[in-house]
Amino acid sequence: MPHSCHIIVENNAAIIYASRGGAPDKVLPVLEKFLDTFWKERDTFGVYVDTPECLIAQITIRFGYATCEDDFSNIRVGVHYNSTADYLYWVGLDHTVKVWVADEAYRKKPELGLAGCSLWTDVTKISGDERSIVDSPQ
Repeated sequence: MPHSCHIIVENNAAIIYASRGGAPDKVLPVLEKFLDTFWKERDTFGVYVDTPECLIAQITIRFGYATCEDDFSNIRVGVHYNSTADYLYWVGLDHTVKVWVADEAYRKKPELGLAGCSLWTDVTKISGDERSIVDSPQ
């Protein structure tokens, strides 16, 4: 069964939606590898302006190539949540990735966003060469 997802970046109104390939075992390896490189480059060059905008653009491109077979029809960017999203990935500017699972409230009223979802037990902190799972606040 294809799992759909949203990728949300802190301080950016744009929301990435992928209609398939959105399960954590598919998304997290790609997202973590990309973010590790992204944060290292930002730190190396000391460039921090427009980070939320750069993240949305570059994540869209990365996931376009990683998840689309040939036509990119499964990936979109917009400002509205899609009620069919199974997982919502929140990318924090503090280098964390939080995974949320859509609840019934979200399905009925997707504009609730993360408020209509349950936080997964894992939060990934990406910093430099380290990746660690930290306890998530519930």
